[in-house]
Amino acid sequence: MRWLLLVITVLAFVLCFTRDGSAAFAWWLLIGLAGTIATALAFAHARIAGNARGDSLSEYELMRLREGASPLNRDRSE
Repeated sequence: MRWLLLVITVLAFVLCFTRDGSAAFAWWLLIGLAGTIATALAFAHARIAGNARGDSLSEYELMRLREGASPLNRDRSE
């Protein structure tokens, strides 16, 4: 989806700078600016989602949290 947004944004800017009328220029410029913001947010979302940890903890991690230990330390020899 983010790549589609990028293509649409670039297309909007191309159409913006190839139009002769001021109304068409303003319309495509507005769409291009909105597309720039949407594309930047889509790429940021994809990067954050790619590096995010899972939503749920395992039973072992929950037990470690209840004991007061760090769930990120996976040393089970304790």
